Amino acid sequence: MDIEKEIKELESVLKKIKQFEPDPYYVNYYFNSYLFSVNNTYHGIFEEANRDFGLFINEYTKDAFLEKANKKNDQKALSFGIWFEKKYDEYHQSGYPNFIKKCCKFQNDGKRLPKVKIMISAKERYINDPNQEIICNMKDGKIGSKEELQIEIRRQLPIFLEIINYKRNNFKESIINKNQVYVSTFLDIDGNENVDILDASKIYISVLKKIVFEAREKIKELARWA
Repeated sequence: MDIEKEIKELESVLKKIKQFEPDPYYVNYYFNSYLFSVNNTYHGIFEEANRDFGLFINEYTKDAFLEKANKKNDQKALSFGIWFEKKYDEYHQSGYPNFIKKCCKFQNDGKRLPKVKIMISAKERYINDPNQEIICNMKDGKIGSKEELQIEIRRQLPIFLEIINYKRNNFKESIINKNQVYVSTFLDIDGNENVDILDASKIYISVLKKIVFEAREKIKELARWA
Protein backbone atom coordinates (compact mmCIF):
# COMPACT_ATOMS: atom_id res chain seq x y z
CA MET A 1 0.00 0.00 0.00
CA ASP A 2 1.46 3.36 -1.04
CA ILE A 3 0.19 5.88 1.53
CA GLU A 4 1.41 8.91 -0.43
CA LYS A 5 -0.46 7.64 -3.50
CA GLU A 6 -3.67 7.26 -1.47
CA ILE A 7 -3.39 10.80 -0.08
CA LYS A 8 -2.87 12.15 -3.62
CA GLU A 9 -5.97 10.22 -4.62
CA LEU A 10 -7.88 11.84 -1.75
CA GLU A 11 -6.84 15.28 -2.96
CA SER A 12 -7.88 14.39 -6.51
CA VAL A 13 -11.27 13.06 -5.38
CA LEU A 14 -11.81 16.18 -3.27
CA LYS A 15 -11.49 18.26 -6.47
CA LYS A 16 -14.14 16.04 -8.08
CA ILE A 17 -16.52 16.54 -5.15
CA LYS A 18 -16.03 20.31 -5.45
CA GLN A 19 -16.52 20.17 -9.22
CA PHE A 20 -19.85 18.36 -9.04
CA GLU A 21 -21.34 20.21 -6.03
CA PRO A 22 -24.26 20.25 -5.35
CA ASP A 23 -25.37 17.28 -7.46
CA PRO A 24 -26.07 14.57 -4.83
CA TYR A 25 -25.55 11.69 -7.28
CA TYR A 26 -21.97 12.58 -8.16
CA VAL A 27 -21.09 13.87 -4.69
CA ASN A 28 -22.24 10.55 -3.23
CA TYR A 29 -20.20 8.63 -5.82
CA TYR A 30 -16.98 10.56 -5.22
CA PHE A 31 -17.46 10.75 -1.46
CA ASN A 32 -17.59 6.95 -1.36
CA SER A 33 -14.32 6.91 -3.33
CA TYR A 34 -12.92 9.37 -0.81
CA LEU A 35 -13.85 7.12 2.11
CA PHE A 36 -12.32 4.14 0.33
CA SER A 37 -8.99 5.98 0.10
CA VAL A 38 -9.20 7.03 3.76
CA ASN A 39 -9.66 3.40 4.77
CA ASN A 40 -6.80 2.36 2.47
CA THR A 41 -4.54 4.92 4.12
CA TYR A 42 -5.18 3.38 7.53
CA HIS A 43 -4.51 -0.07 6.07
CA GLY A 44 -1.24 1.38 4.76
CA ILE A 45 -0.21 2.48 8.26
CA PHE A 46 -0.64 -1.06 9.57
CA GLU A 47 1.06 -2.53 6.51
CA GLU A 48 4.12 -0.41 7.33
CA ALA A 49 3.89 -1.31 11.02
CA ASN A 50 3.58 -4.99 10.12
CA ARG A 51 6.71 -4.78 7.99
CA ASP A 52 8.77 -2.98 10.64
CA PHE A 53 7.65 -5.17 13.55
CA GLY A 54 7.69 -8.39 11.52
CA LEU A 55 4.27 -9.69 12.51
CA PHE A 56 3.52 -11.32 9.12
CA ILE A 57 -0.21 -10.48 9.09
CA ASN A 58 -2.24 -10.75 5.88
CA GLU A 59 -5.01 -8.30 6.81
CA TYR A 60 -3.72 -4.79 7.44
CA THR A 61 -6.18 -3.63 10.09
CA LYS A 62 -5.79 -2.49 13.69
CA ASP A 63 -7.67 -5.52 15.02
CA ALA A 64 -5.60 -8.02 13.03
CA PHE A 65 -2.41 -6.23 14.04
CA LEU A 66 -3.25 -6.28 17.77
CA GLU A 67 -4.43 -9.89 17.63
CA LYS A 68 -1.12 -11.04 16.13
CA ALA A 69 0.93 -8.79 18.46
CA ASN A 70 -0.84 -10.34 21.45
CA LYS A 71 -0.34 -13.85 20.10
CA LYS A 72 3.39 -13.25 19.66
CA ASN A 73 3.63 -11.19 22.87
CA ASP A 74 5.47 -8.56 20.83
CA GLN A 75 5.69 -5.63 23.26
CA LYS A 76 6.85 -3.15 20.62
CA ALA A 77 3.97 -3.96 18.31
CA LEU A 78 1.50 -3.96 21.21
CA SER A 79 2.75 -0.56 22.32
CA PHE A 80 2.21 0.79 18.80
CA GLY A 81 -1.30 -0.68 18.51
CA ILE A 82 -2.35 0.74 21.88
CA TRP A 83 -0.76 4.11 21.06
CA PHE A 84 -2.60 4.19 17.72
CA GLU A 85 -5.98 3.43 19.29
CA LYS A 86 -5.52 6.30 21.74
CA LYS A 87 -4.26 8.73 19.10
CA TYR A 88 -7.05 7.82 16.67
CA ASP A 89 -9.72 8.39 19.34
CA GLU A 90 -8.08 11.69 20.28
CA TYR A 91 -8.27 12.99 16.71
CA HIS A 92 -11.87 11.82 16.18
CA GLN A 93 -13.63 13.01 19.32
CA SER A 94 -15.94 15.51 17.64
CA GLY A 95 -16.67 17.65 14.60
CA TYR A 96 -15.72 16.77 11.04
CA PRO A 97 -13.22 14.01 11.96
CA ASN A 98 -15.92 12.24 13.97
CA PHE A 99 -18.25 12.50 10.97
CA ILE A 100 -15.67 11.02 8.58
CA LYS A 101 -14.92 8.25 11.09
CA LYS A 102 -18.60 7.26 11.19
CA CYS A 103 -18.87 7.38 7.38
CA CYS A 104 -15.81 5.12 7.07
CA LYS A 105 -17.36 2.66 9.51
CA PHE A 106 -20.54 2.58 7.42
CA GLN A 107 -18.47 1.69 4.38
CA ASN A 108 -16.42 -0.92 6.27
CA ASP A 109 -19.63 -2.51 7.54
CA GLY A 110 -20.96 -2.77 3.98
CA LYS A 111 -23.75 -0.26 4.60
CA ARG A 112 -24.94 2.40 2.18
CA LEU A 113 -24.56 5.99 3.29
CA PRO A 114 -27.77 7.90 4.06
CA LYS A 115 -29.30 10.11 1.39
CA VAL A 116 -27.23 13.14 0.41
CA LYS A 117 -29.19 16.41 0.73
CA ILE A 118 -28.90 19.72 -1.09
CA MET A 119 -29.17 22.54 1.43
CA ILE A 120 -28.89 26.31 1.76
CA SER A 121 -26.64 27.41 4.60
CA ALA A 122 -25.06 30.61 5.90
CA LYS A 123 -21.41 31.10 4.92
CA GLU A 124 -20.56 32.32 8.39
CA ARG A 125 -22.49 30.32 10.97
CA TYR A 126 -23.56 30.74 14.56
CA ILE A 127 -24.38 27.75 16.77
CA ASN A 128 -27.80 26.24 15.97
CA ASP A 129 -28.21 28.21 12.74
CA PRO A 130 -30.76 26.34 10.60
CA ASN A 131 -30.14 24.98 7.10
CA GLN A 132 -32.87 24.50 4.53
CA GLU A 133 -33.16 21.51 2.23
CA ILE A 134 -33.75 22.19 -1.46
CA ILE A 135 -36.01 19.68 -3.19
CA CYS A 136 -35.72 19.69 -6.97
CA ASN A 137 -36.59 17.36 -9.82
CA MET A 138 -34.21 14.44 -10.19
CA LYS A 139 -33.59 12.09 -13.09
CA ASP A 140 -31.93 8.77 -12.19
CA GLY A 141 -30.84 10.38 -8.93
CA LYS A 142 -29.19 13.32 -10.71
CA ILE A 143 -30.24 16.97 -10.84
CA GLY A 144 -32.44 17.49 -13.91
CA SER A 145 -30.74 20.74 -14.86
CA LYS A 146 -28.80 23.54 -13.21
CA GLU A 147 -31.49 25.96 -14.34
CA GLU A 148 -34.20 24.02 -12.46
CA LEU A 149 -32.02 23.96 -9.36
CA GLN A 150 -31.41 27.71 -9.53
CA ILE A 151 -35.14 28.35 -9.88
CA GLU A 152 -35.83 26.28 -6.76
CA ILE A 153 -33.02 27.99 -4.85
CA ARG A 154 -34.41 31.43 -5.69
CA ARG A 155 -37.86 30.27 -4.61
CA GLN A 156 -36.65 28.90 -1.26
CA LEU A 157 -34.08 31.58 -0.43
CA PRO A 158 -36.49 34.21 0.96
CA ILE A 159 -38.02 31.58 3.28
CA PHE A 160 -34.57 30.52 4.50
CA LEU A 161 -33.50 34.12 5.12
CA GLU A 162 -36.67 34.83 7.07
CA ILE A 163 -36.19 31.76 9.29
CA ILE A 164 -32.48 32.22 9.99
CA ASN A 165 -32.74 35.97 10.55
CA TYR A 166 -35.66 35.51 12.93
CA LYS A 167 -33.49 33.15 14.98
CA ARG A 168 -30.47 35.47 14.82
CA ASN A 169 -32.49 38.53 15.73
CA ASN A 170 -33.78 36.79 18.86
CA PHE A 171 -30.21 35.96 19.90
CA LYS A 172 -28.87 39.40 18.95
CA GLU A 173 -26.69 37.90 16.20
CA SER A 174 -25.79 39.44 12.85
CA ILE A 175 -28.49 39.00 10.24
CA ILE A 176 -27.57 37.96 6.69
CA ASN A 177 -28.65 38.66 3.11
CA LYS A 178 -28.79 36.57 -0.07
CA ASN A 179 -25.08 37.18 -0.77
CA GLN A 180 -24.07 35.54 2.51
CA VAL A 181 -25.41 32.06 1.82
CA TYR A 182 -24.23 29.07 -0.18
CA VAL A 183 -25.71 25.83 -1.49
CA SER A 184 -23.93 22.54 -0.88
CA THR A 185 -24.47 18.85 -0.16
CA PHE A 186 -25.02 17.67 3.40
CA LEU A 187 -25.36 14.36 5.18
CA ASP A 188 -26.84 13.08 8.45
CA ILE A 189 -25.14 10.08 10.02
CA ASP A 190 -25.40 8.56 13.49
CA GLY A 191 -25.98 11.76 15.46
CA ASN A 192 -24.01 14.06 13.14
CA GLU A 193 -26.71 16.15 11.47
CA ASN A 194 -26.44 18.43 8.45
CA VAL A 195 -22.70 18.04 7.92
CA ASP A 196 -21.23 19.73 4.86
CA ILE A 197 -19.57 16.91 2.89
CA LEU A 198 -17.08 19.12 1.04
CA ASP A 199 -15.95 21.00 4.15
CA ALA A 200 -15.57 17.79 6.16
CA SER A 201 -13.60 16.09 3.37
CA LYS A 202 -11.32 19.09 2.92
CA ILE A 203 -10.45 19.39 6.61
CA TYR A 204 -10.00 15.65 7.16
CA ILE A 205 -7.10 15.37 4.72
CA SER A 206 -4.91 17.50 7.00
CA VAL A 207 -6.02 15.40 10.01
CA LEU A 208 -5.13 12.20 8.18
CA LYS A 209 -1.70 13.55 7.19
CA LYS A 210 -0.96 14.32 10.84
CA ILE A 211 -1.96 10.82 11.92
CA VAL A 212 0.23 9.24 9.22
CA PHE A 213 3.22 11.39 10.20
CA GLU A 214 2.83 10.68 13.92
CA ALA A 215 2.30 6.95 13.33
CA ARG A 216 5.49 6.71 11.28
CA GLU A 217 7.43 8.59 13.96
CA LYS A 218 6.05 6.25 16.63
CA ILE A 219 7.03 3.18 14.62
CA LYS A 220 10.59 4.53 14.27
CA GLU A 221 10.75 5.31 17.98
CA LEU A 222 9.62 1.82 18.99
CA ALA A 223 11.84 0.13 16.43
CA ARG A 224 14.86 1.74 18.11
CA TRP A 225 14.15 -0.05 21.42
CA ALA A 226 17.05 -2.22 22.53
